[in-house]
Amino acid sequence: MKEFMSLVRRDLLLSWREGGAIGTALGFYLIVVAILPLGLGPDLNLLSRIAPGVLWVALLLAALLSVDRIFHNDYEDGTLEALALGPLPLEAITAAKCLAHWISTGIPLTLTAPVLGLLLNLDAQAFAVLVLTMLVGTPAVSFIGAIGAALTLGLRRGGLLLSLLVLPLYIPILIFGVSSVSAVISGPSSFTASFLILCALSMASIVLAPLACAAALKLNLQ
Repeated sequence: MKEFMSLVRRDLLLSWREGGAIGTALGFYLIVVAILPLGLGPDLNLLSRIAPGVLWVALLLAALLSVDRIFHNDYEDGTLEALALGPLPLEAITAAKCLAHWISTGIPLTLTAPVLGLLLNLDAQAFAVLVLTMLVGTPAVSFIGAIGAALTLGLRRGGLLLSLLVLPLYIPILIFGVSSVSAVISGPSSFTASFLILCALSMASIVLAPLACAAALKLNLQ
């Protein structure tokens, strides 16, 4: 457990020092949400209705920008091979790196969402639910994205292939994340059902994604 937490802290420190990945993700998130009202016009009712979907779609796309960096830098400088030879199994290494990505990217994007919700006239009663659903759903974003990052590791122009692989897998997260928030705003769907399914998606990804990532990394490290 000590080695696992040390790896998480290491990745968080590297992410903080580089700053580019989270800065790009936050900047993209802000730009997408900010320009949408300019294109749709000043209809506040329309913006309020589509706000949950826009915030979730923008978050998924923003997080996707930094997913390829989960393994890339360590693969390029040989650190990943050294880690694979260390005391931690490869599954634990991938889990630690996914956790670090969620803390450094998923949580900042989630905390930014309510502020951007003001630009879209999001209903006040939905702010807490929006943050809660994003905190629950973004681990799945990081862990599922890591599968695509592991599969495309070392490929030229792997970013495009990564998007094609990962975006379809994000659709269930998007559907149940948006429906959870929309249920609180307008109904008639059940918040509890959508929220529990979103929790299940994250729990399943946390359990299964490290196994898939480890298998893909073993192929790339051979």
